[in-house]
Amino acid sequence: MKAAIRQRAAELGFDDCRFTTAAPPVSADKFSNWLTEKQHGEMAWLERNADKRIDPQKVLPGAKTIIALAVSYATRDELPVTRDQLPAATQNPKPKTQNSVGVLARYAQFKDYHDVLGEKLKTLTIFLDELGGGTATSLWYVDTGPVLERDIAQRAGIGFVGKHTNLISRKLGNWMFLAEILTTLELAPDAPEPNHCGRCTRCLTACPTQAITAPFQLDARKCIAYLTIELKGAIPVEYRRAIGSRIYGCDDCLAACPWNKFAQASQLMTPHARKDLATPDLIELLQLDAAGFKARFAGTPMLRTKRRGLLRNVCVALGNCGDATALPALTQAAHDPEPLIAEHARWAIREIEARHP
Repeated sequence: MKAAIRQRAAELGFDDCRFTTAAPPVSADKFSNWLTEKQHGEMAWLERNADKRIDPQKVLPGAKTIIALAVSYATRDELPVTRDQLPAATQNPKPKTQNSVGVLARYAQFKDYHDVLGEKLKTLTIFLDELGGGTATSLWYVDTGPVLERDIAQRAGIGFVGKHTNLISRKLGNWMFLAEILTTLELAPDAPEPNHCGRCTRCLTACPTQAITAPFQLDARKCIAYLTIELKGAIPVEYRRAIGSRIYGCDDCLAACPWNKFAQASQLMTPHARKDLATPDLIELLQLDAAGFKARFAGTPMLRTKRRGLLRNVCVALGNCGDATALPALTQAAHDPEPLIAEHARWAIREIEARHP
């Protein structure tokens, strides 16, 4: 049965498929302590369903097996893009200077992975239940369920949790999405993956804000991914300069990992790449209204920040990397009806004027 599930998963585009029990995760105590220390910041949902995250039986009563799945989102730099893949607003782009180019986390440069993987997981779950003779109950998640997915993936043998607290696969590197299916079917577990970080500390050194406070310990409140995506209010001033030109997430700790030499271009995600998001023009983004924001980022994870969050980030990036050519757009943004945008625009203006008096 496991072989049949793995084969079907591969046919659907998953790059790895492994099995573990539905026992509580081994990092349950560490997770609880992390929450107690408030290192999750404003991600309140982690507290609300913490009891489920440390006990899969509260997610799916009677669960016996968790199927862990991985999909690579590594890309080939030479991946072509045609005009019909670009939104109309970007088909005749203006010349960009290095001072106006923003940086997005690699995973955000695709169609929303929740949609892409969710469609495949539905199909795989139906196949799983049919394979079980119609007596099984199964439940799937893509990064949204109350499960400690990295712990589960390591226990299933997908990879190991690195010192940056992300999962590392010896065949996929860091660049992967995780998903899982909880089921009442009882399937033999695979062997867990031991840690292979060794003495390497490249990810700790790479973190711009020292959010990785020690090996295997992350203070999310300092992490640029948290600051630019999860945080809904003002970005603390002490972290703004470290953000650089990043406007959505940060890949620095992931990119530093030497296991990425084994990364493979994704067969499932590659057709969904948004090459127009590889080098976004910051000044252009800063002038988006609500409708323009939705049109530009429709179907991508970027919608999560909403206009106010993205333009807040854009202002910070221009404050760090922009020059005098950004001042007219920032001056306009300083009068935006959204106070969050206006405050960050004023900060950016001060930063640029200090560099270019």
